Amino acid sequence: MDWQKAAIFGSSGGIGKALVAALAHRGVQVMAGSRTGDEEDLPGVTPFVFDLDDEASIQRAVAEWGEAAPDLVIVATGVLTLPDGTGPERSYKQLDPEAMARILYLNTIGPALIAKHVLPLLPRDAPASFAAISARVGSIGDNRIGGWHSYRASKAALNMLIRNFAIELGRTHKHALAVGLHPGTVDTQLSEPFQNNLPDGQLTAPRDCATNLLNVLQRLTPADSGDVFDWKGERIEP
Repeated sequence: MDWQKAAIFGSSGGIGKALVAALAHRGVQVMAGSRTGDEEDLPGVTPFVFDLDDEASIQRAVAEWGEAAPDLVIVATGVLTLPDGTGPERSYKQLDPEAMARILYLNTIGPALIAKHVLPLLPRDAPASFAAISARVGSIGDNRIGGWHSYRASKAALNMLIRNFAIELGRTHKHALAVGLHPGTVDTQLSEPFQNNLPDGQLTAPRDCATNLLNVLQRLTPADSGDVFDWKGERIEP
């Protein structure tokens, strides 16, 4: 699939910024969304402002698209450790309701609100893709060691929503797909506290991650809609 126009929500993060640059390099027009709207000056890139905590700001941002909606939308928002340092729980004894609610909001509800306003605008008579950055640890079947309760739960819920969106989208947008993407362990601020003792070759540069994910997306078809794929293009079990 060759995209003409893309929208990246979360363009200030490590993966989001790399996706913007990779798409611009391919000649795709890119709308890059962040809380501040500050973006690198790249040809073909137009910044926009949205706040994941403010649904109205998402609605305003997409309303400006008018008839020129993108054929690729990627939600690259997400959190593993909260700004106050609260990180993934290693035991259920560490569960905190406020921290859990915040992680679920940022990783699940926020992307769902973006989908709410974006999916109806995707082209109905041509191929289009909606993708959200998920994680392998959101797989219930693949869970062997437990822990990371809030993060796992938020990604599992996101994966369920993606399946729901795909089913509904398939009724009106026959050529469109909605998928989750697992980027692997990427050298970003999100993964920095957990990079110690990683095996050689497991840490991926953001630029390489963006290339991997876009290559996977290009190979997918509407028959793949509703599933989650890793950076190698392998389907992750629910």
